[in-house]
Amino acid sequence: MAASCMLRSSFLSPCPQLHHQSTTTTTSKPNNGIHFFTPIKATASTNDAVSSQKHRRPADENIREEARRHCSSHNFSARYVPFNAPPTSDEWYSLDEIVYRSRSGGLLDVQHDMDALKKFDGQYWRSLFDSRVGKTTWPYGSGVWSKKEWVLPEIDSDDIVSAFEGNSNLFWAERFGKQFLGMTDLWVKHCGISHTGSFKDLGMTVLVSQVNRLRKMHKPVVGVGCASTGDTSAALSAYCASAGIPSIVFLPANKISMAQLVQPIANGAFVLSIDTDFDGCMQLIREVTAELPIYLANSLNSLRLEGQKTAAIEILQQFDWEVPEWVIVPGGNLGNIYAFYKGFQMCKELGLVDRIPRLVCAQAANANPLYLHYKSGWKDFKPVKANTTFASAIQIGDPVSIDRAVFALQNCNGIVEEATEEELMDAMAQADSTGMFICPHTGVALTALFKLRNSGVIAPTDRTVVVSTAHGLKFTQSKIDYHSKEIKDMECRFANPPVEVKADFGSVMDVLKSYLLSKNSKL
Repeated sequence: MAASCMLRSSFLSPCPQLHHQSTTTTTSKPNNGIHFFTPIKATASTNDAVSSQKHRRPADENIREEARRHCSSHNFSARYVPFNAPPTSDEWYSLDEIVYRSRSGGLLDVQHDMDALKKFDGQYWRSLFDSRVGKTTWPYGSGVWSKKEWVLPEIDSDDIVSAFEGNSNLFWAERFGKQFLGMTDLWVKHCGISHTGSFKDLGMTVLVSQVNRLRKMHKPVVGVGCASTGDTSAALSAYCASAGIPSIVFLPANKISMAQLVQPIANGAFVLSIDTDFDGCMQLIREVTAELPIYLANSLNSLRLEGQKTAAIEILQQFDWEVPEWVIVPGGNLGNIYAFYKGFQMCKELGLVDRIPRLVCAQAANANPLYLHYKSGWKDFKPVKANTTFASAIQIGDPVSIDRAVFALQNCNGIVEEATEEELMDAMAQADSTGMFICPHTGVALTALFKLRNSGVIAPTDRTVVVSTAHGLKFTQSKIDYHSKEIKDMECRFANPPVEVKADFGSVMDVLKSYLLSKNSKL
């Protein structure tokens, strides 16, 4: 009975006290102020694990203060290491250091102490993560921070900057799958249903939380900066505004939607509109952050990927820990495809699932360096000059995370596909016509799905998840242009313009009868 009570307490505690796999709990002597706890195996049912005696915090105590009161220590840790380093490498950095690349100039990765995490079996982690869904307990109301031990295990919960992001809808695309693809098990992960309307919130809560921690440690950080095609700047400015941290945004002039531009402006960011493309903005922000104490927030920074990987874990949770056959992700700077791989792979390595899905990275044909690299058999990678695409957030010709993406795809038997402008806009319109309201980037992913279904690579009964990365409301002008048939050299086959009609009963009846007959309806 005592062990059962302690187990329930550990699931609900904001900083869970973890126990070794035995029937008793012991605490070793403190080591440098850190207490190491020995876990007991999580054998109780999920319902048992999440049940607890009802309580209410005092009226004058907020949820941060409540979390502080319940906080316990653990022995989980993470650090920066060179990405895909050989086992003999001894290079590593504390997450409290301001560092973006390895000594050789390569990418960094966040490496977790997997031996410590493996002291708990897969059932323990499944039950722990499931117990936190939908709660207001700080910070676990967030889909990202409900996996805190796998994200930033050493950060104090009081330093976390969160809008309770994540926990996004996994939508059964029943009509779209049946009508257009002959599929019965098609799902769309709406990561754009988030605080600022895109999946970038998942990574930005982690990065800004760490910056908040660094500033409290009096590290030389006066603000946070990013280059952006829209969504990154929206997420950065919102989370920085919440924490009272200055944000600086480099945007390519006249290359993003007004809805995307207004978000960082409204959140008080210092916005520079620069006469170049995203790659040019990226080069400038890297040069600036090398000279000024401004923390770099682009996906070169591997902290963001720790938040983004939680969307993969969420997908597994939402399927009750069953693994889909396919996950299709739009790709621009290519950090997200690696983040999904990392999330799935951690779940497999720690025993939550026994396999990972095959990943598909979908690119716009106007900005397709990864696709060309894939079609060449992964021979020497060559950046491209990205041309204008309606999928503006992935209009990137020289992606920072190319090595990460290639590693992920090669290790999951992955595929890369591309979508022309007409294909992605048609796919977006088709999805919208079945009740969705998606972004052009999701249209790129759906185009990849169309091609893989038509070629027979994806079977009609394969459980498939398409990742939707941003909310359709950010791209209303492109939708207006499509349905008005005002896009040059585009047929706009699924356009649905309004019908002009005279203001009299007979005219209205005529057009309605014509419409209903066209739908084979009986009057």
